[in-house]
Amino acid sequence: MARLTDVNTFAPVVRSSVAAAVFEQILGRILDGSLDPGSALPSERALTLELGVTRQVVREALQRLDQLGLVEIRHGGGTRVLDYRDAAGLDLLPRLFRRADGSLDAEVVRSVMEMRQAVGADAAALCALRLADTAGLRRAVAEGAGRGHDLESVFWDLIVDGSQNICYRLSLNALRQAYAPAAALVADVLADEITAVRRYEDVIAAIEARDPERARAAAGELLGLGTAAITAFLEGR
Repeated sequence: MARLTDVNTFAPVVRSSVAAAVFEQILGRILDGSLDPGSALPSERALTLELGVTRQVVREALQRLDQLGLVEIRHGGGTRVLDYRDAAGLDLLPRLFRRADGSLDAEVVRSVMEMRQAVGADAAALCALRLADTAGLRRAVAEGAGRGHDLESVFWDLIVDGSQNICYRLSLNALRQAYAPAAALVADVLADEITAVRRYEDVIAAIEARDPERARAAAGELLGLGTAAITAFLEGR
């Protein structure tokens, strides 16, 4: 067991809840359009006075916004709001999944599901070219049948890992993080997809046949069940 004196142990960290609150406040105004792309934020000094915090707190919050691609910090030239559609990455998705009032953003949810379908289909096609052993996939279906969400999670982890494409792996992580706050709802709506055991087997058979186009089609059809279900759910709200 590691001791506190060991080189590799972690040191205690100090909570930065004030900086987080400043970050969330500015983030919210950027995402809801209150702060337009291209507009300048008040100076650090003005923000410290308006928010009642220290300059270090403001700087920490602005740095987090900069890392997300929401602002551009120009040393000596102020801070400019960026259009997140042009500058941000997938790590912003969890922030967009729900609006400020807590409701689901239908356009973002639909976009997440469409990307999930596209990534899964392409990853399955790559598996047909690169995955040497489908035993793990067969085992996932056999053990996960009837347990829905467990099957869906394990199966697509194996498919994406089998594609040997790190971009797809990170994209899958980002997509799951995006709908994590509504995971229970998503799992319920996706019931028809995540229990369609025969369709999972169709994907595996195509991979074993070394047929990338057939694998892409089978995976797309399987994931399309979920995309259609989510779309219908959102349209019926």
